[in-house]
Amino acid sequence: MAYINDNYQKLPGSYLFSEIARRVAAFQSKNPSVKIIRLGIGDVTQPLPKVCIDAMKHAVDEMASAKTFRGYGPEQGYDFLRDKIAEYNYKRRGLNVEADEIFISDGSKCDCGNIQEIFGLNNKIAIADPVYPVYLDTNVMAGRTGDLKTDGHFEDVVYLPCTSDNDFSPSIPAEHVDLIYLCSPNNPTGTTLSKDALKKWVDYAKANDSIIFYDSAYAAYITEDGVPKSIYEIDGARDCAIEFRSFSKTAGFTGTRCGYVVIPRELTGVNKNGERVPLKNLWLRRQTTKFNGTAYIVQRGAEAIYSDEGQAQVKELISYYMDNAKIIREGLSEVGLQVYGGVNAPYIWLKTPNEMKSWDFFDKLLNEVNIVGTPGAGFGPCGEGYFRLTSFGNRENTVEAMKRIKSNLNI
Repeated sequence: MAYINDNYQKLPGSYLFSEIARRVAAFQSKNPSVKIIRLGIGDVTQPLPKVCIDAMKHAVDEMASAKTFRGYGPEQGYDFLRDKIAEYNYKRRGLNVEADEIFISDGSKCDCGNIQEIFGLNNKIAIADPVYPVYLDTNVMAGRTGDLKTDGHFEDVVYLPCTSDNDFSPSIPAEHVDLIYLCSPNNPTGTTLSKDALKKWVDYAKANDSIIFYDSAYAAYITEDGVPKSIYEIDGARDCAIEFRSFSKTAGFTGTRCGYVVIPRELTGVNKNGERVPLKNLWLRRQTTKFNGTAYIVQRGAEAIYSDEGQAQVKELISYYMDNAKIIREGLSEVGLQVYGGVNAPYIWLKTPNEMKSWDFFDKLLNEVNIVGTPGAGFGPCGEGYFRLTSFGNRENTVEAMKRIKSNLNI
């Protein structure tokens, strides 16, 4: 008899975005002529930067010749990309990160989900609420949590409420936790953590021998001075933090897939004998066993952004999406909605009108103005009463969406 992993049955019936897709499909089948504007899933719409395309084409040509053909690559990534990441994203900003502490992957979603595998099931996790679902769901699947309670929270998880009452900045827990998930710029709220806030978390982690999982996939979208783009800007973070980055939103690689994780060499965990073990070594062992590496062609495309021309093209791409964010922020504000985010992130987080439930507002937007967003409740109980829109649509649809809301949304 083949027994299943019962932890999967602790999860709600479907993944958040699967439920959104189901509702949209049902609406479209009844209204086939309606043009739906999708501002829900954070998928990009603009082409890859030209430097990436050119680099990938050259890499394809290399694969056409036996002299330059590449087969299996190093599971941790090619040195040409790791070196560029270390130089451009860290060393040039005065941060101490070496190339051999960087592990290339097929995206930060996988890394954020897989990192928990190198930690024991007896670790207590702390997760912001609302939160990117992957952090929590993968811990549920692993068996690190109890059952789902009637209030929408899982047993044996420390939740860190993030609402307008605390400026969407999670507070230090009163109890001890071992693994801490932080995301800045945040998905879904579009807000950021200040240096002072991050310093408190680093101090807590060091005092409690905890590990911070710091998701900074949207770091390139930070526009304001003084907002940390890396947790390693905080003194002591190398002793307690793992950082996740992505090319998905930075350079439009959502369909191409490339990201990386940084694990400092001095970062350790404790085994059952009380001995300190380098986490970098455990992750390397995990990757060499379960992962055959990101495609050479993709890594050459990612490398291409690390040049003057590449940086300029990425900046232009990000500016396009941030201009969309401004259009959405201003449009929603004009109709009297409370709006957050959209300044240092491509996400706009809004308070639903008249204390409307998140899924009710989803249906209202879909039916009245044919716009798809993401219900805040799908990100956790504290997301109830909020709603997320993304700025990753094209300009025409973004402008049209705000016209529809101003003209036809009954609030």
